[in-house]
Amino acid sequence: MVERLRNRTECDPLTKLSTRRFFQGRLRQEIDEARRKKRSLGLCVLGLDRFREINHTFGPHYGDALLRDVARRFTRVTDGSNARARLGGDEFAALFPDVTKAGIKVICADILTALDPPFMAQGVPVDLSGSIGAAIFPDHAEKSLLLFQRAAIALDQAKQFGRGYALYEPEDDPYSQVKLVYLGGIRNAIELNQFVLHFQPKIDIRTKRTRGFEALIRWNHPQIGLVPPSEFVPIAERTGLIHALSRWVLREALSQCRTWRRNGIDMPIAVNISPRNFHDRQLPDYIAGLLRQHRLPPDRLELEITETVMMADAMHVSEALNRLSKMGIRAYIDDFGTGYSSLGHLKKLPVAGIKIHKAFVGQMTLDENDAVIVRSTIDLGHNLGIEVVAEGVESPEIWDRLSLLGCDTAQGYYMSRPKPALELERWIAESPWGIQKRNGTRTTRR
Repeated sequence: MVERLRNRTECDPLTKLSTRRFFQGRLRQEIDEARRKKRSLGLCVLGLDRFREINHTFGPHYGDALLRDVARRFTRVTDGSNARARLGGDEFAALFPDVTKAGIKVICADILTALDPPFMAQGVPVDLSGSIGAAIFPDHAEKSLLLFQRAAIALDQAKQFGRGYALYEPEDDPYSQVKLVYLGGIRNAIELNQFVLHFQPKIDIRTKRTRGFEALIRWNHPQIGLVPPSEFVPIAERTGLIHALSRWVLREALSQCRTWRRNGIDMPIAVNISPRNFHDRQLPDYIAGLLRQHRLPPDRLELEITETVMMADAMHVSEALNRLSKMGIRAYIDDFGTGYSSLGHLKKLPVAGIKIHKAFVGQMTLDENDAVIVRSTIDLGHNLGIEVVAEGVESPEIWDRLSLLGCDTAQGYYMSRPKPALELERWIAESPWGIQKRNGTRTTRR
């Protein structure tokens, strides 16, 4: 009886490889051994691509047979390993003593090559590919759990960018030490009001006047200084703090909108919304409450959602956008051109406009392919009856080209960088891109 229980904890009954629990214990032992002998230890974690889809298509019986075949190939190609395991589901792992970075890359390539020949499922050849993440002791971590975590991070990178395999790189790690400092402080920063909003004008290309602003969050960190959103927003998304952070941005943006409106600067403010926010069913009601609190009409708020988010989570996005659209709030597809929007999606979603990604706009006077993309996007937007905004306008040449193409709105450093509210008020008063105040006093010099 004891022997059977021990076998269950040590050996995966399906593939006869080690279990995750046993493998983790073995990893600790191997790291201790490598530390004593002052040598390296490599860890590879293999994850199968599309296995769930194949499993659903052919059924779990054939999925199990497929996993057994993968385990056999994995065992054969990793004969230099001193421990192998099925971690669970469609993930496998192996340890390699005294390995270099170049050596572990060769091992990863060999494992993927072993998966190339078709597998058989129900008499039908099935192509099955995989992705691998690798990390090395002591270069990437000196403790077993951290080494495991970093191999998993590398696996995520390999899957996300279609690399096949990836060796852990600190710059790709969303949980690096600096970012962990951010993680520990995000909630406190919200409570201590350490975040600030900067605002970038949106310029109407026809009138050459400001027609609105985009609110962009910054963290005024007491030790590090002003931190851009790319450093902390992804961490907030991974930890669930994005809901509190997004609500803070909405509160502050609408409060500023109310203040400006009282001073005659009656312009809409755009706020970027995270993909995770669309899983918050209370978000439309929360926004409605803020608009009532600040006595603002719904069209003073615009929401920007990245194209990749809209395509990846179309159901939640569509449901939320329909509710918000009925309230009178306008939505824009941000970073348009980087995802895979279809005409069908664009026709169904209640969006007011699309924003062409700055990567295309910034090169359109130098690269004819980018110019074609920009021109086609403008034509697409106008044919659908929606506004087209160009991001990344950094020169008069780009502005002139967009004007000739009939683009509606532009944002970029050529007109103005993002600025704190007080600086932006001075810019509104002094800039040739000024606006028409509500009381009839013009703040433009054009």
